[in-house]
Amino acid sequence: MPIADIINGLEENINRLQSEYDQKKGTKEHIEQVIAESKLKLEKRKSERDLLEQVNLLFHETSEFAREQSRQQIESLVTHFLQYVFGENFSFEIELRSRGGQPWADFYVVSQEDKYRVKNEPQDARGGGVVDVVSLALRIAILQSHNNPAIDGSIILDEPAKHVSEEYIIRVTEFLKEVHSFSERQIIVVTHQQHLSEVADKAFRVELKDGKSEVAVKEF
Repeated sequence: MPIADIINGLEENINRLQSEYDQKKGTKEHIEQVIAESKLKLEKRKSERDLLEQVNLLFHETSEFAREQSRQQIESLVTHFLQYVFGENFSFEIELRSRGGQPWADFYVVSQEDKYRVKNEPQDARGGGVVDVVSLALRIAILQSHNNPAIDGSIILDEPAKHVSEEYIIRVTEFLKEVHSFSERQIIVVTHQQHLSEVADKAFRVELKDGKSEVAVKEF
């Protein structure tokens, strides 16, 4: 084979190999660019993930703090009401836990007799009177602790202490007067109990006569 043909063949191979090299080099550079961009995106996603985790942690801690603050406020007010009505041996406790992935609260009435401490659910603690007092105090405590937004307006109660005995009903009425003083809310009570109506600033007595309701107003 003539040398010229050999040289031409080598040049063709060199040109072909150069073309393949340039093509693969371009592919390599494109892959390197994609890898570099992917690394940047990955770093950005990691940064966003870290930020979201920090925000989530902040929300969680803020939520925990808010729940704890609310728990303390509600416990304090309900305990004060229980002690006001039934004596210093009573207190109210809230246990916060998770149930089905959602926050859950259990309510307990605690009574202390000498060295014995008894912890019951409200319905199991000293009869219906305690349930009435706890229920009433909880409604007032939640109203007072809800600040975002604040819940304004009157408090309307329908037979709020129907199971409270005569021994303690006067203290319930006195506590309602105290609630009116510190909350500056009007309290409207529907009741059959004379003690509750006697401490009101204004009472409306409704009687059924000859099939008709008659209303009498009594100012105090």
